Amino acid sequence: MADFNSQVQEPVREEPSAGAESEKKKSLSREILEWVMVVVVALAAAFLIRTFIFEPVRVDGNSMLETLQNNEYMITTKYQYLFNDPQRFDVVICHYPDRGGTNFVKRIVGVPGDTVAVHDGTLYINGESIEEAYIVHKPNYNYPEEVVKAGHYFVLGDNRSNSNDSHAPGVGQLSRGQIIGKVRLVAWPFAAFRVVE
Repeated sequence: MADFNSQVQEPVREEPSAGAESEKKKSLSREILEWVMVVVVALAAAFLIRTFIFEPVRVDGNSMLETLQNNEYMITTKYQYLFNDPQRFDVVICHYPDRGGTNFVKRIVGVPGDTVAVHDGTLYINGESIEEAYIVHKPNYNYPEEVVKAGHYFVLGDNRSNSNDSHAPGVGQLSRGQIIGKVRLVAWPFAAFRVVE
């Protein structure tokens, strides 16, 4: 005869061991470390890309009209200037003397050894007048012939009558290290997307 009064025995609950708690903490620490490493690698990759490969830069001002418009975003590449020198007529991002890391966008018109002059609204390089189809705003100044020094570049804005560039006191010729990257295209706004030449 079954004994209905017999008690049901509760299963014995095992308390988690100190080892299991320690393993759980190690697992959490490992996961946090993995996330930190992912963030560090991503930041390092972004830094390397911006420093050596390409960077988006916003146009600030009207000194490159009509080639570039105020507030457009350009894509500039940097890798080609790691191994090769800038070329005449490249549109570049550059830094000015005593202006820190401020980016300026200009066009190289004189490379080392060139002579550069401006007379009656026309650019002269090595004594020859240059036909510049991209110039809408001709210079309202004359600039006497000047030799571009070794390791330096003469830059002008395409809006020649309204640009603070190598013809202006306080800027002058830029050293090779002040030429940062080459402007490739306008990426924003999308409606204005185009290659820059």
